[in-house]
Amino acid sequence: MDANKIRKKFLEFMESRGHAVIAPAPLVLLDDPTTLFTGSGMQPLLPYLLGQEHAKGDKLVDCQPCLRVQDIDDVGDNRHTTCFEMLGNWSLGDYFKKEQINYFLDFLVEEVGLDINKIYATCFIGDEENGIPRDDEAAEIWKEAFKRYGIDAKIVEINTAENGDKRGIKEGERIFFYNDKENWWSRGGGIATTPLGDPCGPDSEVFYDFGEDAILPEFKNTNIKSHPAGDNGQFVEIGNQVFMQYRRNEDGSFSELEKKNIDFGAGLERISAAAIDSADIFKISLLWPIVEELEKLSGKKYDGHRYEMQVIADHVKGAVSLAANDLVPSNKEQGYVMRRLLRRAILQALHLGIEDNFVAGIVPIVVRIYGEHYTEFAKNEKNIISVLEREEKTFRQTLRRGLKELEKRSPKLTGKDLFVLQDTYGFPFELAVEQVGIHGYKLSEKYKEEFDAKLTEQRERSRTATKGRFKGGLDSAGEMNIRLHTTAHILLSALKEVLGDKNVSQKGSNIDAERIRLDFAFDRKLTEDEVAKVEEVVNGIIAKNLPVSSAEYDTDYALDELKAVGAFRDRYGDKVNVYTIGCDDCVASCEICGGPHVANTSEIAGVEKLKFKIKKQEASSAGVRRIKATLEK
Repeated sequence: MDANKIRKKFLEFMESRGHAVIAPAPLVLLDDPTTLFTGSGMQPLLPYLLGQEHAKGDKLVDCQPCLRVQDIDDVGDNRHTTCFEMLGNWSLGDYFKKEQINYFLDFLVEEVGLDINKIYATCFIGDEENGIPRDDEAAEIWKEAFKRYGIDAKIVEINTAENGDKRGIKEGERIFFYNDKENWWSRGGGIATTPLGDPCGPDSEVFYDFGEDAILPEFKNTNIKSHPAGDNGQFVEIGNQVFMQYRRNEDGSFSELEKKNIDFGAGLERISAAAIDSADIFKISLLWPIVEELEKLSGKKYDGHRYEMQVIADHVKGAVSLAANDLVPSNKEQGYVMRRLLRRAILQALHLGIEDNFVAGIVPIVVRIYGEHYTEFAKNEKNIISVLEREEKTFRQTLRRGLKELEKRSPKLTGKDLFVLQDTYGFPFELAVEQVGIHGYKLSEKYKEEFDAKLTEQRERSRTATKGRFKGGLDSAGEMNIRLHTTAHILLSALKEVLGDKNVSQKGSNIDAERIRLDFAFDRKLTEDEVAKVEEVVNGIIAKNLPVSSAEYDTDYALDELKAVGAFRDRYGDKVNVYTIGCDDCVASCEICGGPHVANTSEIAGVEKLKFKIKKQEASSAGVRRIKATLEK
């Protein structure tokens, strides 16, 4: 059974048992500023678990897409992904432990077809100090549930995962008690850190045994034994049932809630892996087609390049999901995460020998996998391709430039060199270190310490820098100032296009939160048609969602080779900062400037969908015209 069928069956299974199917929340929660993304299935439901009534009743079910960036460095171990789906059902004061435990076991065995002999459960061992008893109720329900399938399930106390590592499991043992580190839920984590007044309670996790062949290499030939809550890879958690039955009182004690809730979540990808009895989550139907495409593109086999292909498959899928939610790569918040996912994927593609742009070619595969259930994928396919293709082109351009700069600094590079490569040219530290080895260059003995020192110095400089001092005529760093500042670059480019490049040169500018004021050499007033044409060109560039990037260059190279626009050649030092709007095949502006700017022209229009408008033109001095313009709805 493939993952799409499992998702469908779960929703139908719970709906047939009286649950209302609710729509998933977006990956970016608009009303939750505390987090970048929806990171768990219960996150959008938390207000209702805390007492708010839900419009669809007290028995709910959904499948929630999630993105968890804290797992980004774990991708590549067969079972971690940053982008995943959580199957979830909730009881808001309706049913409780007996119904929930039996629902989930029946779904796994009767609907998914898992082998009952490979399913294990854990429960809370209790906490005498805080007056919370062992959850014998859940353990006995599990025992009876297993008995229905012919399993005489033995119950055993292990207490901690560390004890389990030493003890392991014995024949017939099926239900395990662990402490609050493993089997307690609260918003604060363990029992001692449960917030006052908060609902909380024991949980019961469900594990699938993938067998000894699934034990991770670093655990083989060690004294660490397998058990459900262990980390050696044999057992993988596929679901967790939280029994919200307590509240922490003002005096720190716990009391039973009158209205008890169920919060259940199960990883769709992990259940799908169990359904094909493979500990490698990347072999499921949601990820394997991407891996197969990577094999074709690289000419290499998955078995010899698992890490690279796992990272690419997960990260590109995550980036596609974000693009389907109308995000674009940027240097801020969610856009930064999206950019990081894409760049990590592109770096791994280089390791596979994929030199050409490839990300856009993966998009139709992801759309085919998810499009039927998540209609935003198919509906936004063209835009998704455009956004990701543009970002890949820009980053590959950055990489090419970085390699040239690395070569200039060879044959021995210091940590300071590596910092400049990353900070000025966008060439990642880890890639630079790798390329040094590939090309036979050398690194200074303390290159990492030198790099970290420069990084710390930069951060301190950023903290203590005087606010509001920016180059390029910008009088503050407010969001609208920055949007208008970038627009001023586009305006100058548009004037050159409409009036002739040789006829126009900038003579000065001033930007505040209300308007752009641009002075430029030109010998007459613009006609109404010319004004309309300039507005059309500017708004057209904004609508293209072009990336905005910066890099430092030798002044002569920037002016003579890059043809960067600069009004004050004699005043520049040896090096200048150049902002480029666009990429290789579509450069809308290349101008010397101190910044700051938006990361993508789409940010100029913003959620308000603003348009560029010339409000006034006048003479500034002999042979110099002045335009005042703004962004408005």
